[in-house]
Amino acid sequence: MALIAAALAVTRTNVIHALLYLLATLLALAASFFALGAAFAAVLLIMVYAGAIVVLFVFVVMAVGTTPEAIARERQMLQRSWPMPAAISVLVAAPFLFGIGQQPPGNAAPIAAQAVGRLLFGPWAWAVELASFLLLAGLIGVRHIGRDRAQEPDA
Repeated sequence: MALIAAALAVTRTNVIHALLYLLATLLALAASFFALGAAFAAVLLIMVYAGAIVVLFVFVVMAVGTTPEAIARERQMLQRSWPMPAAISVLVAAPFLFGIGQQPPGNAAPIAAQAVGRLLFGPWAWAVELASFLLLAGLIGVRHIGRDRAQEPDA
């Protein structure tokens, strides 16, 4: 289910449909985590990605104009630029595809939710706050780029 929804998410031309398929992909992955016994990872995936990140994408879609000219220009740019993401995807997927059946390196042990919380709000607190500021800067940038200059008075 996750693979089919992910394939549909990247092949849809309607942005809202792509976001819905992305949401379905994330929820299917969360269900897989639950089935594997990693409930904490599943809940984090639902809260952070399916909740916050998809809402951020919806905000970006609402802020950026989707005129027919902009969509045609975007399609033209995407037709020329697909080989690089495809090559990167192959490089990322190769270890997973050819390393199936191998033992994980080291002694992998489950991590408790309390340990993750102590790390996120302890030594990694600045990194978490920096990530939130970067997301806020991205939102402000999208709003600035996507604003309709024809409706604004000259300053």
